[in-house]
Amino acid sequence: MRIGELAARTGASVRSIRYYEKQNLLGATRSHGGQRIFDEEAVERVALIRRLLDAGLTSRTMAELLPCITDAAVRTPYLALRLHEERQRILDQIERLGRTVAALDAVIGDFGGGDGGNLAVRRRGRRPVRLRRRTPAT
Repeated sequence: MRIGELAARTGASVRSIRYYEKQNLLGATRSHGGQRIFDEEAVERVALIRRLLDAGLTSRTMAELLPCITDAAVRTPYLALRLHEERQRILDQIERLGRTVAALDAVIGDFGGGDGGNLAVRRRGRRPVRLRRRTPAT
C-alpha cells in the first residue's frame, strides 16, 4: 500500500509515517518510481509506534526496544528493565514540572497582583489572547 493509504488506515499523518521510516521504526520498499510501498503489517506497526509514543517513549528508545517488543523470541528481562527506566524518567519529569509550577505560583503571588487563581486567560487556539479579571458571581 502507498503512504497515503497507510496514513488513512492508521490515522497517522503522512509526515509522521515518513518520520517513522527515517528513524528506522518502520520499513518500506520502493517502487520503480521511488514511491514508498508498505506491507499489511505496517498498519499494526504504526499502531504500536503511536501507542509507544503515547506512553512517552522517544523514537530512539523505540528503535532500541521494538525488536524485543515485536519478537517474543528475543524478548528478555532487558525489555522490562528499560520500560521501568523510562517510567522513572517520566516520573522525574513530572516531579520537576511540579517544582516549576510551584515556582511560577510564587512569582504570580509576588508580581501577579494577588490571587493568581482569579485570573482567566482567554485562548484562541493555543495562544493566549488577553488576560482579564474574573468577576465574582453575585
